[in-house]
Amino acid sequence: MNEIPFTKAHGCGNDFLIVPADSLGGVPGSEVARAMCDRHFGVGADGLYLAACPAQDADAEIRLFNSDGSAAELSGNGTRCVAAWLVESGAARGQLLRIRTGAGLKELRLIARSERRFLFQMSVAAPRIAPGPEDTLSVWLGNPQCVVFVKDFECPWQERGRALGCHPFFPAGTNVDFVRVIDEHVLEARFWERGAGHTLASGTGSTAAAVAAIHTGRASSPVTVRTEGGELGVAWEPGGETLLTGPAEITCHGRFLWNPEQ
Repeated sequence: MNEIPFTKAHGCGNDFLIVPADSLGGVPGSEVARAMCDRHFGVGADGLYLAACPAQDADAEIRLFNSDGSAAELSGNGTRCVAAWLVESGAARGQLLRIRTGAGLKELRLIARSERRFLFQMSVAAPRIAPGPEDTLSVWLGNPQCVVFVKDFECPWQERGRALGCHPFFPAGTNVDFVRVIDEHVLEARFWERGAGHTLASGTGSTAAAVAAIHTGRASSPVTVRTEGGELGVAWEPGGETLLTGPAEITCHGRFLWNPEQ
């Protein structure tokens, strides 16, 4: 039996486990993710990060696995959680952090801290926007997003999210973001994420929601996105980078007792 050290953190209820990359003893990250992220038989989380630090030209290099064990390129909430872990552990100092993700090098700026609660602004990506299937918008932010505008959330959005998530238009699958416009600067959103299902928030999903609303003339930057777990801020001017601002909170440290034979 192996003991795997971990830190658990969340961004607006979108929770992640952060594990030192050298602590798995050769066990595939996908297997560890399925075991540790299980909410009944494991620790419970939407995803798991393997983190190596320091990394060349960065404070850390990270690999993300969804709760079903599949690999993912990027999570906005998750990258902030890793940044919080780096600051709390003393592995990163100063206000500016650089983290190498599956979608490239990302820069985060620490805005505020109160004990184990942090507020970061993150440069996500310059989005690529295109028409999607079934009257949706496809937004690429280093990971795939499908944005659906709705009048309310009384519709069976989880069922539609599950269907759109594996639509042939997205051969590698997609995250699906359901968006209700409240006013020019405020949106409300729900998320069906590839490899995790319904999550309380999504950083890149909120960014895609704001981008799609601005692109279609429904909103203007900056935008506040109200998720089930809290609020995220997005700033974007067409042709430029997207900036995502939101919290990250460390909730616990522990050791997972890994028995691969069970």
